[in-house]
Amino acid sequence: MTPLETVLSRRSVRKYKPDPIPNDVLNNILEAGRLAPSAANKQPWHFIVIRDSGLRQKLAQGRWNKFVAESAFTVVGCGDPTVSPNWHTVDVAIALQNMVIAAWAQGVGSCWIGDFVEEEVEKLLGIPEKLSVIAMISFGYPAEKPTEHDKKTLNEILHYDKF
Repeated sequence: MTPLETVLSRRSVRKYKPDPIPNDVLNNILEAGRLAPSAANKQPWHFIVIRDSGLRQKLAQGRWNKFVAESAFTVVGCGDPTVSPNWHTVDVAIALQNMVIAAWAQGVGSCWIGDFVEEEVEKLLGIPEKLSVIAMISFGYPAEKPTEHDKKTLNEILHYDKF
């Protein structure tokens, strides 16, 4: 796939094969996050890679995130507002999206997860109080081919020079 095809073809994957992700593929995914841009290059992020099936099972207790338990690994993206008070959330999201694209380019599916209770995740994973859990992303080899959903056209969402 070309880089553009990678971006345009990526879909959320919620069913995963039981196959483990090789370390070199995992490292490529994590490097893509590490090398993401951030405001003033503050890099206000920390990432927790959850490979332990017991921990993934505990993270999969929400209504919409049961598939986390079946993922090969899940990344918990945390932002540090003491490093970048105004941009830590955006910066972590950019880094996580880099990981999602790097994963898809290597045949690894993923899904953004917002269905979690931040305090429970912090307690379970020993996350320091000063950090905020921004999002979790599950990763694994797809056991499904998600269908393309209808998207708004550019004419519906795009404005030039003014609204």
